[in-house]
Amino acid sequence: MKTLDAFLQDSAIDSDLAKVISKLAHCCETINTQLQRGELAGILGSAGAANVQGETQKKLDVIANDLLKEALKACPSVRGIASEEEDEVVGANADGRFLVTYDPLDGSSNIDINSMVGTIFSVLGSEASGPVTEAEFLQPGRDQKAAGYVLYGPSMMLVFSTGDGVTMFTFDPEQNSWLQTVERVELAPDTKEFAINMSNHRFWAEPMRAYIDDLLKGSDGPRGKNFNMRWVAAMVADVHRILCRGGLFTYPWDSRKPDQAGKLRLMYEANPMGLLVEQAGGEAWTDSVRILDIQPEQIHQRVPVILGSANEVKCCVEYHQR
Repeated sequence: MKTLDAFLQDSAIDSDLAKVISKLAHCCETINTQLQRGELAGILGSAGAANVQGETQKKLDVIANDLLKEALKACPSVRGIASEEEDEVVGANADGRFLVTYDPLDGSSNIDINSMVGTIFSVLGSEASGPVTEAEFLQPGRDQKAAGYVLYGPSMMLVFSTGDGVTMFTFDPEQNSWLQTVERVELAPDTKEFAINMSNHRFWAEPMRAYIDDLLKGSDGPRGKNFNMRWVAAMVADVHRILCRGGLFTYPWDSRKPDQAGKLRLMYEANPMGLLVEQAGGEAWTDSVRILDIQPEQIHQRVPVILGSANEVKCCVEYHQR
């Protein structure tokens, strides 16, 4: 099996970009060590504060954010950083060529029950000079130089793309090394699985309710087949399952916050996951447009998300376009 370092050296990936990916991977090893110790390390529970999104921060949200921020600031290739946990963008190295956005601990509500969580990242290019600005980060998802995630589960996995397919690495603690375990991910176009938070059904727009209701009717309904629902409550875990065996993931608009387009963040979650899914042969949409085509308006922008197996995503979008 090829190690991550060997893969990055042997491929056509830009050497500076390779250093950013390597830095992210090695930092996530430290985060994983903290997670494995759990209550023994005193990292469970709330940090007693809220992030810029108004969400209660877990202790490990703060720890993971600080670890990633300091590691990336020490990487000469990184010009600036934007995190779901930071109010503003953070400057790193003025002459760096890359901008990194990240969700330091996706699904952090799962920490206290010892369930799966992950780190999601996106890398953008920049030719600007002087102090870093938020405007530099506001690039469509198609401009991403790399995107991926680290899943902290029974085994720790790194999944990423630099625009030429999706590859998976598994961390081997005996060798203290990342080993490539899936060379090229291929996402099946059809599926019988979907992931959604059904408790929000009454708040969704009518097209989404109609689509899910038809799935639930199974072989007796208009879809003519039975579907299974899966929901881990961590986007990184649900998307990982989809990349492994197909499926559809959606977090739609709901009426509780009608002025807010969706719950998930475009820059930290939707764009990086959208790139991975498309590179694996799937589709990634809001309820009306391709996610990677959206021109961001601000760093913490939210969008509705529908992504996964291509034919099923297209079917869901068609319900919204009727």
